[in-house]
Amino acid sequence: MAYFKDEAELQQILGQLYDRVKSDAQIAPRICEGKIVIQFRYDDPKGIVTIDAAHPPTQPGAYCDVTWGETSLKPDVEMSMKADVAHQFWHGKVNLMAALTRRQIIAKGPIPKILKLLPAVEPVYTMYPKLLREIGREDLALT
Repeated sequence: MAYFKDEAELQQILGQLYDRVKSDAQIAPRICEGKIVIQFRYDDPKGIVTIDAAHPPTQPGAYCDVTWGETSLKPDVEMSMKADVAHQFWHGKVNLMAALTRRQIIAKGPIPKILKLLPAVEPVYTMYPKLLREIGREDLALT
């Protein structure tokens, strides 16, 4: 069974997560140090999200921009995966190197840049299940 019923639910749930991350004073500045544009391409359900941590943000209170859907912004790194893999990753249940090796996640671009961001996103592993509980989606919380 898929965690997300459709693209709208995927965007609604992960969108809230990314909105929190982009404004979090402990997490977002560390991501922005990488000066990188990352695009996540999800399947089952489909969804595309681009995180621009290379340019100044356009929204007040944010450290980076997050855009859903196709964009003209060229990503430095493109990460493709099933939405279920992303859901498990944000719970801290997916080892990135193992997922890359098994091709559960397919990365295009400089992988070392992504690996450097892993310590910065570790706090998201507790933020995500907490968010799911807050929005009444305890059924999706894996921890």
